[in-house]
Amino acid sequence: MDMPTRSAIFAFLLAATLFAQAPAPLSVTGAVKQPLQLTADDLAKMPRTTVTVKDQGRDVTYEGVLVYEILKKAGAPLDKELSGKNMAVCVLATARDGYNVVYALAEFDPGFNDNRIIVADKIDGKPLFNYQGPFRIVAPQEKKGARSVRMLEKLQLIAVQ
Repeated sequence: MDMPTRSAIFAFLLAATLFAQAPAPLSVTGAVKQPLQLTADDLAKMPRTTVTVKDQGRDVTYEGVLVYEILKKAGAPLDKELSGKNMAVCVLATARDGYNVVYALAEFDPGFNDNRIIVADKIDGKPLFNYQGPFRIVAPQEKKGARSVRMLEKLQLIAVQ
């Protein structure tokens, strides 16, 4: 095999590896004014917060963006708009492996509660582990972790009425 062919194969394999490792963006769709495709860089530029949860008996700190901030950026019916028929809007969180979880939209709105539910991209100051990320919903006030969606790919707002 001559040198240009080897170089071409190497370049192709390198590009395929880099492409395969690029994390999928977080989609925000449905009953929003501005559907979004958020990359890790986009989330890094948004207001950041941390939450601490117990994991196997030890404190773990997640860092990310409040889901409220993401939904607000997408034009979800929050704050003064969250009344009447908008009280029947839910958020379907979908993971890469098909796992789905439903939240009421009001669960994210600070006018209704003190939940600090985030889309995390870091754990203890480091990127999420592959089996968790690149994005994960963390709901620190819940007693069970079943709604802390790992490998989060999509937030879809659905009007139930």
